[in-house]
Amino acid sequence: MRNCIVRNLSTSKLKTMKKFILSLTVLLSVTNLKAQAEPYLGQIAFVAFTFAPKGWAECNGQLLPISQNTALFSLLGTTYGGNGQTTFALPDMRGRVLIHNGQGNGLSNYELGQTGGTENHTLTIAEMPQHIHNVNAVSAEGNQNVPTGNLPANTKALDKEYADSTANTTMNLGMISPAGGSQPHENR
Repeated sequence: MRNCIVRNLSTSKLKTMKKFILSLTVLLSVTNLKAQAEPYLGQIAFVAFTFAPKGWAECNGQLLPISQNTALFSLLGTTYGGNGQTTFALPDMRGRVLIHNGQGNGLSNYELGQTGGTENHTLTIAEMPQHIHNVNAVSAEGNQNVPTGNLPANTKALDKEYADSTANTTMNLGMISPAGGSQPHENR
């Protein structure tokens, strides 16, 4: 999807659409579904192109004059911004995901127009999945005195703590504690 647009017809209705809009719509109905003859004022559609057709406006947070859009203002008010005297704002859906207002069973409550979350989030150690860092070693006697390119080894001589051979064992997990807390993080 490339763009989000909102229906914005203030003075006249379009009888026919000259361009088809590719949109995603979720419908829940207990009766037979029928095609929508004309979009609702204030309806949001996701489209696969980068412009707003006639009668629609981009959901980019733009301010609109109330005097030219009284019907749409009566629906949106200043929920998304504007001064409420001369201007009101459309929702800004750039980099956002829609979520329904209200509170689902066992979920947080969301107000109409509320935003949250961040576009980017670096996990903290507590949010990372719990995991371990194995330390490989060599069970043979050490033959090197520097760690670079070598592995911990069995030591008989204090100056030969490392070996340049292939790892054949894993050190005790107590050597390096498990990391990560598997805690949730804000993702909206």
